[in-house]
Amino acid sequence: MEAIENANRAKKLRLKKGYEKLAFGKTNDAVLLLFQDGLTPEELKKLDLTCLSGIRRTKDTVELCFYDRLKALDCLRALESDEEEKSPLYRALMESAAKTEGGEHDGV
Repeated sequence: MEAIENANRAKKLRLKKGYEKLAFGKTNDAVLLLFQDGLTPEELKKLDLTCLSGIRRTKDTVELCFYDRLKALDCLRALESDEEEKSPLYRALMESAAKTEGGEHDGV
């Protein structure tokens, strides 16, 4: 069971890092791609184009499609709220609130 939980934590961490890169990452290399003609395959491999969801090139234009940063932020928020709900502190607070609602007041 612990191995599954560790795998799930690792997966969430990879997702979080990916969403953070989409939400806060730089677009410098994508812009460089617009202005640099004749990049070699080696130079292209060095560019960080994670922020791009697509590239369309015609003989006259280049169109870059970027991932939606706001959607990435929403996904980050959702991941963090899932983590908060499952944290031991959250569970303890919810149990305490349930006891209080049930009439077991401690005088506080």
